[in-house]
Amino acid sequence: MTVPCVRVPASAGEETRQALVEAGVVDHGHDIVADDGVLYIPVTDSTGVPADYEVVDRDVPTRRQQRTPADVLGFEPSYERLGDIVILDEDDPERAREIADAVMDSDVRAKTVVNRDSKIRGELRVRDWELLVGSDTETVHREYGYEFLLDISTVYFSPRLATERHRVVAQVEPGERVFDMFAGVGPFAIPCAGEGAEVVAVDLNEAAVEYLRENARRNGVEERLTAIQGDVTEAGSEYENWADRIVMNLPHSAGEFLDTAVAVAGDDCVVHYYDIQHEDDPFGPGERAIRAAAEPEYEVTVLNERVVRSYAPHEYNVCLDVRLSR
Repeated sequence: MTVPCVRVPASAGEETRQALVEAGVVDHGHDIVADDGVLYIPVTDSTGVPADYEVVDRDVPTRRQQRTPADVLGFEPSYERLGDIVILDEDDPERAREIADAVMDSDVRAKTVVNRDSKIRGELRVRDWELLVGSDTETVHREYGYEFLLDISTVYFSPRLATERHRVVAQVEPGERVFDMFAGVGPFAIPCAGEGAEVVAVDLNEAAVEYLRENARRNGVEERLTAIQGDVTEAGSEYENWADRIVMNLPHSAGEFLDTAVAVAGDDCVVHYYDIQHEDDPFGPGERAIRAAAEPEYEVTVLNERVVRSYAPHEYNVCLDVRLSR
């Protein structure tokens, strides 16, 4: 059947699909078609497509109605997908197992189903998992054209932050020098390098840095990315007055490393500072901490205040984009 489709290179497919979802024009009744490095994404209303996308008419197959876990259960369960791992957060073991069985009986592509068995703990930010289906906790997660190999049993990764990571990466210019202070497996660092930046990425978790290096190779950016395993304070001493951009994604604890960030910052540097604060004053504590560390050596300008997501009752995970000008 011929329907209007947005025509884009496959490398821009996920980014384009996300933009079309936000515009509310994705046609979920037809399949996305790939043809010789080009994707055709069906849309319901060509007039609602952002002007910078090409719309063409194309024969695409009608999408078969997929069987969801909700179809099996009779209610809508809550879960996350990370690659081919499905993640549950259920207190009731029987309900968790019921949902896991429904996932496997549905059309969801999953090899492993786990339930959170502890909070994030320790300096390495890992948690325990209860394996409900399968045994392999290593997976490949794809995000905005990049792929990340990781093992949820040894590293921290949140798929919920994909949009926020893309927001930051979209600001990066070729030739920038980016210092990622708590890099994990590279979801900020690798796309920044993909934008043409020179990146230094640091993490204390040895397993995370091994995956970071592998992911740099998988995504073809290893020549522009230096991965360092160890304490960021020590690593930062080798890069004083170096960075044009600093990512500080360690909510709860980033403030402890602001002196290091200020030392690493060049004459004009943007800092993406992540924090978790009460809804009564979500941005004030972070701004005050940054000013205390940077002034008077730097003029501090708050470029953006953003609520990333709700973290707990009356608490938000937030980001401050701040410019430091010497």
